Amino acid sequence: MAIIHFLLVYDLNKQHLISKAEFSNADEATAEYARLEEEHRGDKDLEIVLVGADSLETIKMTHGQYFDGVPATGASPYLAGV
Repeated sequence: MAIIHFLLVYDLNKQHLISKAEFSNADEATAEYARLEEEHRGDKDLEIVLVGADSLETIKMTHGQYFDGVPATGASPYLAGV
């Protein structure tokens, strides 16, 4: 199964996912990640992450704090006990 790259931009203050982009090409994903990191350099209110998985459902399980209101400082509830 192919890896899909998900670029997430999360507002730490509002605890809200601002944007989510999906890439099948790793080079395009990393280029956009680098562009966003540069554009928002020094912005402590944003968290920009690039993660890869087989599906968005997997990302929601491993990085649930970006999707269902779990505080960004906490671990994903799906990883409890691991």
